[in-house]
Amino acid sequence: MGLFFGWLLVFATASAALANTVAVHHYHRHARSAHHSAARRHASAHTTAGTTPTSRAARSSHAKASLHRAAAGTTSGTAAAPHVIRGKAATRQRRAQLQTVRMSRRYPRMRRRASLRTVSFRWASPLAGSRESLMHQNEMAEAEGLERIQDDADLDNRIAAGSLVPVPVTQVLRINEDLPQNRRYCRPWTADFLRTLAQAHAEAFPGSPLEVTSAVRTVAYQRRLRHINGNAAAADGDLASPHLTGGTIDLGKKGMSRREIAWMRNWLLPLQQAGKIDVEEEFRQACFHISVYKSFDGEAPGNPEPATTMAAGDDLMNAPGH
Repeated sequence: MGLFFGWLLVFATASAALANTVAVHHYHRHARSAHHSAARRHASAHTTAGTTPTSRAARSSHAKASLHRAAAGTTSGTAAAPHVIRGKAATRQRRAQLQTVRMSRRYPRMRRRASLRTVSFRWASPLAGSRESLMHQNEMAEAEGLERIQDDADLDNRIAAGSLVPVPVTQVLRINEDLPQNRRYCRPWTADFLRTLAQAHAEAFPGSPLEVTSAVRTVAYQRRLRHINGNAAAADGDLASPHLTGGTIDLGKKGMSRREIAWMRNWLLPLQQAGKIDVEEEFRQACFHISVYKSFDGEAPGNPEPATTMAAGDDLMNAPGH
């Protein structure tokens, strides 16, 4: 009997506890969260203003006052409406804060990536080299009956016969001192071209002589060059170097101003359009590679204006060398 009354007492106590328990609606949970947030903001505002309560009792009274003000609400309407609005507003605020944090972390990386993609616009040369141009130079050499010089013995024989003449070195035209003596030769019409160009250039740019960096070559030399210079043209075939005929020279761009380079382009382009020369402006070796044909009559194309435009483009750095 005692055990029965004991269990009955436990059951009665539990029933009384459940009877006194009230379920909390989710609206009230949102409101309670909003009240605590308002209390924290109020305390933070006092801290900023320099009026933070010093005692625990004072802090408690301030927090309670903030809770009462938040419970009263700031908008008109029914008693339940402020709780709903407060809960949604708090959720939107938290989402906005999270988005702000994410964007602040993301934008610095985006700015760094954008700075690495800075694009500079440059003018491309109208005389850039190409495979088609090299093939045309070989076709012209064959049409004019120019044979490729095989070795030094063949070169010496042609120099002795007069089919190759020295590069016309003057005060306005010099030659690279590293060139061997027997490779400072070219075809007679190429020498005429060099005299005409050097004179016109000296009139436009006094005290700035042109420099020939390469002239006639032999097949044997070109094959050796291919082993040490991957940009060098072949020694035979349809894409062989035109230097092997003696009709081609290279003019160095080292030391030229942008104004001089633009002048050179403007001077050479009309002759190329007339079919008297072929020009390939090289950038890896920094020179004007010029093949001169027998049709060149020694006449200059006119006095081009020394323009300042058309700086070399990065996309031309891999133009084929010859």
